[in-house]
Amino acid sequence: MDRLPNPAWLRSFESAARHLNFTTTARELGLTQTAVSLHIRSLEAELGQKLFTRNARRLELTELGQSYSLTVRRALADIALSTNSLFGPASRQTLTIRAAISTATYWVAAELPDFSARHPDIPVRLISHIWNDSVAPGDVDVEIRLGYGDWPRVRSEKLTDEKLVPVCRAGDGSADLHSMTTGALIHILGYEDNWARYFQANDMAPPDKLPRHSVDTSVAALQLVMAGAGYATILERFAKNAIQQGAPIEIAGPAIPFAQSHYLISAQGADHPIAAAGLFCAWLKERLASDAVV
Repeated sequence: MDRLPNPAWLRSFESAARHLNFTTTARELGLTQTAVSLHIRSLEAELGQKLFTRNARRLELTELGQSYSLTVRRALADIALSTNSLFGPASRQTLTIRAAISTATYWVAAELPDFSARHPDIPVRLISHIWNDSVAPGDVDVEIRLGYGDWPRVRSEKLTDEKLVPVCRAGDGSADLHSMTTGALIHILGYEDNWARYFQANDMAPPDKLPRHSVDTSVAALQLVMAGAGYATILERFAKNAIQQGAPIEIAGPAIPFAQSHYLISAQGADHPIAAAGLFCAWLKERLASDAVV
């Protein structure tokens, strides 16, 4: 590393350069005047140059000291800015929400503007994942998870009942059950039986053919649908939100019940959640209750 003086000396120098008074500097930094004076003398000895001119009743910066103070002040300000941004009070109060990527994209993100409008003082960090076991527990304030509610070592509170719908590209005239039996079907890994369940629920024999595409998220499935690659089955909640966001898709058949639900998750033995987490959970339940009434 390049030559770097003692940071405590630099801090004392920056304050003294602003105040031009060791007593005021000592009061600002919580030091004694003797300690401040020692810091400045040590820094000058380290640099081999005088930074201040000491008169009987006045303290003045030398030309070198004036130039150096600007650099030191800017460097300390950058460190303070980065520290406050990453570790300061605002960061500690940030509400971190985790959800599967499809849930985050086609549900949570679409709802967050309303939460932020009600609670503008709460910064929100939304992080997503594909598989439930792909992230370590304990690093989020709120987790929304899709499943059966039977995960070990966590507490789960059911939020929703979900329904499954088929979707196709909007406007191509294929939004009917018969077209699905002959069209290309897109499968989502982990939910490969969704198509069989859907056809069975509608008293139809599933087509005897391999899927043209298999993907690992509803997000990717919808991208394929929008590109005209075929049909996909996704949660009705996701489909409606995607359509509301302007996605060129349409629901191609009646909804059927889906066995899995969305749950609020908290680790067993976890610390009491931050206040913002309680506000978010109450708000989310209120939004869901409002949707149910509609």
